[in-house]
Amino acid sequence: MSSSFRRGLAAFSALACPALAAASDAAAPAHFDLTGTWVAWAAVAIFVIAYALVVVEEHLHLRKSKPVLIGAGLIWGLIALYLAVYGGQEPEAAKHAFEQTFLEFAQLFFFLVVAMTYVSAMTERNVFEALRAELVSRGFSYRQLFWITGVISFFLSAVLDNLTTALIMSAVILACAGGNQRFIALSFINLVVAANAGGAWSAFGDITTLMVWQAHKVEFFEFFKLFLPSAVNFLVPAAIMSVAVPSGSPPLARDDADLRSGAIGVCLLFAITIAITVASKQWLHMPAVFGMMFGLGLISVYGYLIKRREARGNGEAQYNIFRIIGQAEWDTLLFFFGVLLCVGGLQSIGVLALASDQLYGQYGHTAANVAMGTLSAVVDNIPIMYAVLQMSPPMDHGQWLLITLTAGVGGSMLSVGSAAGVALMGVSKGHYTFMSHLRWTWAVALGYLASIAMHLWWNAEHFTNGIWHAGH
Repeated sequence: MSSSFRRGLAAFSALACPALAAASDAAAPAHFDLTGTWVAWAAVAIFVIAYALVVVEEHLHLRKSKPVLIGAGLIWGLIALYLAVYGGQEPEAAKHAFEQTFLEFAQLFFFLVVAMTYVSAMTERNVFEALRAELVSRGFSYRQLFWITGVISFFLSAVLDNLTTALIMSAVILACAGGNQRFIALSFINLVVAANAGGAWSAFGDITTLMVWQAHKVEFFEFFKLFLPSAVNFLVPAAIMSVAVPSGSPPLARDDADLRSGAIGVCLLFAITIAITVASKQWLHMPAVFGMMFGLGLISVYGYLIKRREARGNGEAQYNIFRIIGQAEWDTLLFFFGVLLCVGGLQSIGVLALASDQLYGQYGHTAANVAMGTLSAVVDNIPIMYAVLQMSPPMDHGQWLLITLTAGVGGSMLSVGSAAGVALMGVSKGHYTFMSHLRWTWAVALGYLASIAMHLWWNAEHFTNGIWHAGH
């Protein structure tokens, strides 16, 4: 295989082959070193086509899980076929590699199912609707609402995912806006930045941080070292944009939502579940999914008590835990599954190893991590992070914190760079668009660079190999 072919494939795969899900304690998939074959190019092309269909999901009205599931099947089918016909491998080599990749996803899948179940339960008990009603009835000015919704989003997304946080707070903004388009556009940009930044400093704040935690690259309490850089990422563009927020106050709305029976109990159980998950992983060395599955049992039993109470009160039980589990975002979960299998296949044939050598070996860890974070403004941060975890470059602790930060907040620079931005374009009814976000990309980019500078200074002691170290 020529050196130019290797360099070309590595550079192309570095841009086109990021993917999803959860690096766990499972062993890495087997390597077959098929980079010199047609299988490598075919696998990369299949993934690029599948991901391109994901990007244009809103135009095609094709759910994002469908193309990546087809792509995963094609990639692994080609690997199995090649090894069976040309590879000279054991007959079950592809099977074992596929099983290892699948097991990586299993723990994350059940973790996310439980987290989404709790979010659905809190939604069903009117927790978030009550928060919205409380804020719209207080008579805050536009500028106060701009900051209040941003700060709440920053902290709320440390527990919930950025997409859920953005959707919850967008309802508040739209209810308060009184149709003021400038306020909605600026507040939605602020909301995207705050939700993404808030998720970067907590193991529960984003799928990417969960992946890093489960891969033992950063431990639970060490994520808090990113709090200050994440806050800078949110505050710099917020301070700039707040000057452009219109003066005055929106029309006063009334508080028209109350908590339903059991709402506080569901919130407390969620907090207990998080505590059990952290404690069992940190001190009992159990996988994170253990605590979450225990929490699923708690919410199921509590749901049974709510159901009995409702049946005694009005003769009709409305609470159903299985219906709530069914309300989880299954398209997103299956999307994660498909992309993980795609990237597991690319990892198995050696494509990501080439990309790692080019990015991290040639350009240095800091430059590569900043570039990967910038790329997440175009490609979702979850595929970016999983690709880095599969590359597994020999980085020190400061660099793993850096890629956690950049992958988490880099997507804020464009409205299509994160699930939060894409979702808000859908619910804004034309008030928040790609172009309205692009007009303030320079301010968001300043926050991105400022957060990186803050991390390099604030966590300097963790860069044991030097900031510009390149691994070979």
